[in-house]
Amino acid sequence: MKPSKTSKAWMQEHLNDPYVILAQKDGFRARAAYKLTEIDDKDKLIKPGMTIVDLGATPGSWSQVAVQRLKAKGSQEISGRIIALDLLEMEPINGVEFIQGDFREDAVLKLLENSLNGKQADLVIADMAPNITGITIVDQAGAAYLTELALEFSKDWLKPNGNFLVKVFIGEGFDEIVKNMRAMFDKVVTRKPKASRGRSNEVYLLGLGRK
Repeated sequence: MKPSKTSKAWMQEHLNDPYVILAQKDGFRARAAYKLTEIDDKDKLIKPGMTIVDLGATPGSWSQVAVQRLKAKGSQEISGRIIALDLLEMEPINGVEFIQGDFREDAVLKLLENSLNGKQADLVIADMAPNITGITIVDQAGAAYLTELALEFSKDWLKPNGNFLVKVFIGEGFDEIVKNMRAMFDKVVTRKPKASRGRSNEVYLLGLGRK
């Protein structure tokens, strides 16, 4: 099948994207690495010694950033733990424990909880998105549901004063998510990193200081 004009244009834009070029140069698996990098540079979320849960991790660029930032200055050894989860396969990353499965399934959630060995996380990061159908209302509802699940997980498994970073889409359900996060965290802020395409309605909500 011949590629459509739209897919050709997207591919052209993708190949010329400065963050795609930078990711290839820096050895990151996706341009999304720079979204977390920029947010962490500003908010100092990742520190050596932490336990971090990365939800919706594949292809692994957020875990790659976390690995870099869990290393103490001058050390090549990771200090801390990263547990990553995704429905899709992920090529192994040194220092990252990976669980493949659907976060919406209880059995998979149980696996994730068991891997924490009763220890709560310092930071939960979630760059999840549902399979896109192109039907805005359906995609919005799917994304909001994933965010709710990530928030529910954080209620049980995030330490007091721990932080939570999640991708959300502005639209139906957004205000409700903000309201729920405000009830759970001392402070909730919105971040729109430069690597997030301007035309995209994605933003990142950051919950600081689990109550």
